[in-house]
Amino acid sequence: MLLPKFTTKEKSASNKHFIYFIIFASFLFPFSQGYAQYTQKSGTDSDTPLHLLKPKYDVPYGVPEKQDVLNSLEKVYNYLNETTPAEIVDATTKEVVVIKDFSKHDKIAFKQGDFRLISYEWGVTYAGMLLAGTVTGDKKFSDYTMDRIQFLSEIYPSMVARDKENPDASNPIKSVIHPHALDDAGAICAAMIKAKGQGFSGELDGMINNYIDYISNKQYRLKDGTLARNRPMKNSLWLDDLFMSVPALAQMGKYTKDNKYYDDAVKQVLQFSERMFDTEKNLYMHAWIESMEEHPKFHWGRANGWAIMTMVELLEVLPEDYKGRKEVLKLLQNHIKGLASYQSATGLWHQLIDKNDSFLETSATAIFTYAIARSINKGYVDAKAYGPVVCLAWNAISTKINNKGQVEGTCVGTGMGFDPAYYYYRPVNVYAAHGYGPVLLAGAEMISLLENNYPKMNDSAVMFYSHPITTDAPIFKEE
Repeated sequence: MLLPKFTTKEKSASNKHFIYFIIFASFLFPFSQGYAQYTQKSGTDSDTPLHLLKPKYDVPYGVPEKQDVLNSLEKVYNYLNETTPAEIVDATTKEVVVIKDFSKHDKIAFKQGDFRLISYEWGVTYAGMLLAGTVTGDKKFSDYTMDRIQFLSEIYPSMVARDKENPDASNPIKSVIHPHALDDAGAICAAMIKAKGQGFSGELDGMINNYIDYISNKQYRLKDGTLARNRPMKNSLWLDDLFMSVPALAQMGKYTKDNKYYDDAVKQVLQFSERMFDTEKNLYMHAWIESMEEHPKFHWGRANGWAIMTMVELLEVLPEDYKGRKEVLKLLQNHIKGLASYQSATGLWHQLIDKNDSFLETSATAIFTYAIARSINKGYVDAKAYGPVVCLAWNAISTKINNKGQVEGTCVGTGMGFDPAYYYYRPVNVYAAHGYGPVLLAGAEMISLLENNYPKMNDSAVMFYSHPITTDAPIFKEE
């Protein structure tokens, strides 16, 4: 390549301008890479242990305290318990309507709260409250779920009768009686079966069987039986649909002791993964369209969350020697390896996991935290390798719970897209219901992790040990 020739005077001016540019650029782009920083402190290398200086982390760093985790769960519980009433009202007058008077009102609805009681997001929240109750021993968490499911079980017969008498009549549980998508059925069905397993004595089988019938017999499928949609294109696979189906199928297998549900659950995980798991990055792509020759790979955070939670939920109930279990476990382990490699220095994961210029997102981070912590607690992966990952993640999540107990930084509902802008510019909102159940699950599982392992700070880093560490030295050898 030919370069321009400069006179001595021009060279001098050019050098001068270059020096000015470097000085200016140093303010815009500091030479320290990543998050490295200078810490001002009196002393020198000869009289001060500089390596023990405290960095200024963007989020808290270290081993979480169990009480702090519990305090976060309490804040979320208090907010949700106050803002999700379980009542039916006249849609016009807003007066509360009791069950025996449903037929006297033309238009009835749930009493308005901040979130919907029968959404898939609330199925996750019900499961999160149940787990929080089990782990903490605090009955109020479990009662949150039991009370609302009891409410649904009580109104269900009257709502079914209302629907039969007049299918066009207003009916707040229309999606329960007539599911039209896996979103309507799977997550809340799984939560109901879990509630039964934890002692719920009310009648739920009518709803459970209706949900499972939709998943097993009415949802559209590809020729090989893979659950699919014809939205936005014919024969579309949405990674989200793994979670909207498989945990319910798995729970139904345990509930009924009928292996056909286990078989279908395992088949869905393996057939989705064959098409959608990116073995180079150990991440799932969000969407797959049968008619496409090229399949765009957008590794959306929350969809990867639904996938990893699906595998954890399936392994939870699948018998140890069941066909396909080893393959599901290997997928889970590889997925965790991939996710850990993309965690940001803040502890959060990005909206598009492998795109660090996309925004940091809370709900996906919470799901990953729950699923990885659960996998450690179940012995699927090594605490030494992944314990620090979830500690960093939980500390970041805790900063996203505001004083009201709302979860900040959660992406709203998201369809599938085939360009980056679609994902990069999705709104976030404290009323995006997707963040609450995952935060409850993550916090509860972190408490179990802290109770069953021996994390300790060593040389300013979080370490996990398999035995108690009694020293308080800032740096120590493992005996």
